Amino acid sequence: MKRLLLSLLALAFVSTGTAFAQGKSVEGITEPYFDVLLSSSVQGTIHTQRYKEGDEVKEGEVLLELDSQLEELEANRRKAVMERNRADFDSTKMLFEKTKAVSKDELDKKQMESAVATLEHDIAEEQLKRRKIIAPFAGRIVEIFLQPGSSVEPYKPLVRLVDTKRVYFVGHIEGTAAAGLKVGQTVKIEVLGAKAPVQATISFIAPVVDSASGLAKVKALFENADGAIRPGLSAKMIFE
Repeated sequence: MKRLLLSLLALAFVSTGTAFAQGKSVEGITEPYFDVLLSSSVQGTIHTQRYKEGDEVKEGEVLLELDSQLEELEANRRKAVMERNRADFDSTKMLFEKTKAVSKDELDKKQMESAVATLEHDIAEEQLKRRKIIAPFAGRIVEIFLQPGSSVEPYKPLVRLVDTKRVYFVGHIEGTAAAGLKVGQTVKIEVLGAKAPVQATISFIAPVVDSASGLAKVKALFENADGAIRPGLSAKMIFE
């Protein structure tokens, strides 16, 4: 009898399409569009902290800098070697083309030395770049785990950065009911403490149902440019 009822219920959901859930709702929670823990891939000591917790930052801005004096010196040295080898190659190439005063083997050697010096300079610049913790997207700093003077271990969290300009509603719906939803469908989200519901668009419906609970994960995305809604609050998705 239970299986028969479930089958009939699923059939009703499928046959009515997205209209199946009029007047129905799903409980869930709000989450930021991005929520990442930034770390360093190298060891060092924090030298400079450019922002504080709560600050908004733009994509590409430097948040923290590790000590980098040795890396800067090495990058400058490699740059000087690169420029010298490039000049040698250019002058050798000119002599080869105009006077044939140098051999083709000598020209090839100078070209190889110039190419290697350029690669070594690029490596030095990359090592220097890794001494900086850079914002991968525009967002707000939620937490800074270590202060200037602190020792840094590779891949240990240093900064938590979130993007709350867009917010996800994340909830779980019965697997049979999920058949009546579709990505791109418009829904309303009621957030605890918010003055009014917001309009959202379903962005994800789990392709599988959790075998233990019988529920499928669903996500809906909505704009939050003014930051009025704080992610982490309980919410409800209402189907129209």
